[in-house]
Amino acid sequence: MMAGKTLKVAMLGCGVVGSQVARLLIENKADLSTRAGADLELVKVAVRNPSAKNYGVKAELLTSDLNSIVTDPQVDLVIELLGGIEPARELILTALKNGKSVITANKALLAKHGAELYAAADKANVDLYYEAAVAGAIPILRPLRESLVGDEVLKVMGIVNGTTNYILTKMDENGAAFADALAEAQKLGFAEADPSADIEGGDAAAKAAILASLAFHSRVTDADVYKEGISKITATDVKVAKAMDLVIKLLAISDVTKDGAIAVRVHPALISRNHPLASVRESFNAVFVESVSAGQMMFYGRGAGGAPTASAILGDLVAVARHRVSGGLGPRESDYAERKIAKIGDTKTRYLIRLNVADKPGVLESVAHVFASHQVSIQTVRQSGAGDKAELIVMTHISSESALSQTVNDLAKLDSVTDVASVLRVEGEI
Repeated sequence: MMAGKTLKVAMLGCGVVGSQVARLLIENKADLSTRAGADLELVKVAVRNPSAKNYGVKAELLTSDLNSIVTDPQVDLVIELLGGIEPARELILTALKNGKSVITANKALLAKHGAELYAAADKANVDLYYEAAVAGAIPILRPLRESLVGDEVLKVMGIVNGTTNYILTKMDENGAAFADALAEAQKLGFAEADPSADIEGGDAAAKAAILASLAFHSRVTDADVYKEGISKITATDVKVAKAMDLVIKLLAISDVTKDGAIAVRVHPALISRNHPLASVRESFNAVFVESVSAGQMMFYGRGAGGAPTASAILGDLVAVARHRVSGGLGPRESDYAERKIAKIGDTKTRYLIRLNVADKPGVLESVAHVFASHQVSIQTVRQSGAGDKAELIVMTHISSESALSQTVNDLAKLDSVTDVASVLRVEGEI
């Protein structure tokens, strides 16, 4: 460690994650400082109400003046853990403008205003690091940002939301209904009282935007991501999947189309139980990356929680501190490719469609005709039940989303089709 060199660290927010960051920074101060090459001193922690609870830090470090963190000339490094868009956005911009490097876990902010934050960091010649914004403790952003920068990434596909993965795991393993699995997740603290951001795909969409931006060297925002949640997944969907040796996961997927655009989407998908992502259970996360030279890789671990997320934040803190000591900077925004965003209608994959139909002659012929009229090729058809409860399960070959959507609309109009029970996308080999 450089003798006499001290870097002063301040934090915005001290909740579940922030309290663990503060604890570990204080407890492991000697080791972290040695690794950073300078004494890391926590000097301020901004919270909305310093007297509300025990934050695990000395009372003299607490302040309710958030702005004082980002304007204090003695503060070198700022850790932002407030979450949300405002006031986090304005506070980070002010910190960067005042020459402070920033570490954040704010996925929503980065997915919406990442370009603005990068520009501010570039202008001030400081670092902006955010490993903890995606998949908690799992080191995935730095490999995309640095380790794989000499390779060409073809696809990034991952389970990046622990709440939905917990729910789908319980539905798969216990046969639970969606509502019951959600209630259990809430009881155990894996789901919020208002779980909409998780179960409707918003949280995963923000993470998908960040992953796609890094993987394909282009600016991708949350508005560019097609998203569909898991609230419509039924116990019957899960039962049918199991019978076919498949499992349903909420996947964040980004890849490059044949014309060079980026397709970014979040939705439930069927994958083979032999796929590495199929074995990712409960609240764990995993990201599967495929590149030209390195081939296939999977990054797996705890995607949330105080201590796991704090691990990623402190890793960023040490990296940024090293840059301060050496006078260098980490990677800047890489958006040179400027790829267009593909429309969801142009995305191509396979589909599994469940139809409730009347059990009478000609039904299969009429259904097959609708598929053929939109040039959607059928791979397999299974029929079960009889009378009013007859069901057709159709697996397609690869088709465009737009063609499939038109097919489903026309199927619903057939007199012989009671309803289209579900439509699920299929990813990978099965």
